[in-house]
Amino acid sequence: MSDPVASEPDEAVPAPEGRTQIIETDYEIGQDNTSYRRRFVLEFDIHNVVFTVSALGIVAFTFLTLIFQTTLGPVFVAVRDALTSNLAWFFLLAGNILVLACILLIFLPLGRVRLGGPEATPDYSRMSWFSMLFAAGMGIGLMFYGVSEPLGNYTAAFGGPVFEDGVRTDWAPLNGAVGDTEGARRLAMAATIFHWSLHPWAIYAVVALSLALFAYNKGLPLTLRSIFYPIFGERVWGWPGHIIDILAVFATIFGLSTSLGIGAQQAGAGLNFLFGLPASLGMIVFLVIIITGIAIASVVAGMDKGVKRLSEINMMLALLLLVFVILVGPTMQILRGFFLNLGAYVQYLPALSNPFGRDDDNFRQGWTAFYWAWWISWSPFVGMFIARVSRGRTVREFLIAVLLIPSLVSTLWMTALGGTAISQVVNEGLSSVQDAALEIQLFEMLAHLPLTQITSLIGIILVIVFFVTSSDSGSLVIDTIAAGGKVNAPTPQRVFWASFEGLVAIALMLGGGLAALQAMAVSTGFPFAIVLLGATYCLFKGLMDEPRPASGKPKTA
Repeated sequence: MSDPVASEPDEAVPAPEGRTQIIETDYEIGQDNTSYRRRFVLEFDIHNVVFTVSALGIVAFTFLTLIFQTTLGPVFVAVRDALTSNLAWFFLLAGNILVLACILLIFLPLGRVRLGGPEATPDYSRMSWFSMLFAAGMGIGLMFYGVSEPLGNYTAAFGGPVFEDGVRTDWAPLNGAVGDTEGARRLAMAATIFHWSLHPWAIYAVVALSLALFAYNKGLPLTLRSIFYPIFGERVWGWPGHIIDILAVFATIFGLSTSLGIGAQQAGAGLNFLFGLPASLGMIVFLVIIITGIAIASVVAGMDKGVKRLSEINMMLALLLLVFVILVGPTMQILRGFFLNLGAYVQYLPALSNPFGRDDDNFRQGWTAFYWAWWISWSPFVGMFIARVSRGRTVREFLIAVLLIPSLVSTLWMTALGGTAISQVVNEGLSSVQDAALEIQLFEMLAHLPLTQITSLIGIILVIVFFVTSSDSGSLVIDTIAAGGKVNAPTPQRVFWASFEGLVAIALMLGGGLAALQAMAVSTGFPFAIVLLGATYCLFKGLMDEPRPASGKPKTA
């Protein structure tokens, strides 16, 4: 053990507080960078290899997609289908490993390790911390799929398996629940919770915890490559590390672009529903431009003025919408359903997470494998963002907050919105909710509750602000990676990345729509899944070297 040497605050993460197992290395943050800083002139501070390869690759992809947009649509569809059909087992297996690793760490003595050193104290209050990690994690997805996924799962499960020429063609999870209203409801909610609780948050938690440990406790730069020091040693500063960081940039850009495209679709559908504005491709592109512009403004404002404030506003609006649906919807059914749905999730979890011996290929490949790839493609940016705001927490506190609490909130959200929609279909016979397009089902559900105009407008605002918080968080993270671990690189670089998130989303929408967005999320998710499994090994190895106080409280508390 040795005491850390403090680095410049604008170049590195804070030094550990208390004695930690520092990794001695000759590498200096920014040694492979090219920088130019002068006031009122364009500033930059970039890692020569990571920034250059990532930026040129993304720029080239964007313009090629825009040029050949009419011919690339079928290619994107084929890529998505090939990866999800052939690699579904791998995505499911990797997700299971990450969940088990997180649960194990909660109960092991390793959970007493404090991120930032034994005497570190948290940088943010619990409420601010939770608001930021949750808003960045899956906001748009909860808005887009909060009604459509439970309702779609219910419809498919109630119909049961359908075979054509000996091939199962339905989208029901597992074997469905033919003609059984309550059974279909339970299975539908269990399958939805499966996609939005422990597994995705375990993916985020492994990346975030690994980054925080090796940066705040080991004294390494806050980049993905630092996690792999136990495997590569000093070679991690060379091409092995370059490849890891470049993959992280690609995964983040395409994961965010997928979410931006989906969010713009839903915002456009909502505006059409409320005000009759055309929900055309041109309108969706316009919305992408507007949302990206707001995200750039938030990026320029910075972490505390931009990301933090927007995250807190967003959480308040989301809470307001959730409470409203619970109070004016089938209140007792929602509250009772929350616990029943958790029970159904536990009951069906072994079967839903089983990678082998299943015949529900559409659900397993088209839903679960795509989701896991999407979460994995988001994990570099969500993980690094959570790591940046989680200094001072113990491993156990971190995992309980990042893994368990958001899972319960997601369950309540899906139960309230999705359960209300199912109730409208089953008990009230409202086929309009069931027959609506995915992006409009939220607004159709709200249309049958009081204050439709107000709640639908809140829904549109939530979709937009959820992406803005994700985009500016992602831009901060990508910039840190592309700047070689410098956490406060020049603002123009963050503006560059935020701009290209929007441009990539536009290119993908024009070049194949939702299928193209899904294809790129899956394509970048697969190689990064391999990276995550390696990170899990390094995380355990790194934690075993750290001092574990008898109490989780810092000495200074």
